[in-house]
Amino acid sequence: MSLRCKEGDSGLEAELCDEQCPTCPEAIKALQKAVISFDGVHQLFRVLADETRSKIVYLLTQRELCGCDLAEILGVTTPAISHHLKILRDNHLVKLRRDGKFVLYSLDDHHVLNLISQAKEHLDHQSE
Repeated sequence: MSLRCKEGDSGLEAELCDEQCPTCPEAIKALQKAVISFDGVHQLFRVLADETRSKIVYLLTQRELCGCDLAEILGVTTPAISHHLKILRDNHLVKLRRDGKFVLYSLDDHHVLNLISQAKEHLDHQSE
């Protein structure tokens, strides 16, 4: 059964159709392929769903930082920051660079910056 909104409602209340909607089989197959290529996106959002990790990523949109600075800013222990940074690195959200005795973290690429910027913009828009 397909999901459709009741006619005349605000779009907030949805119900199932009484019969199967006529849908093009080619369109269904194309959408099935598209949703398969979407696999993995949930993992990205799962990683960012942790408040500390999302704050780390946001801070790294501002500037490159070492783990000690991140721990101090967020008020958590350095082992906890290290754990979160490993998860972020394993998911290609942040990268590290050694500078002598220091290890500095930054966003892995511009896609991460776009993702976080769009999320922040969305939240700012909602609070207006």
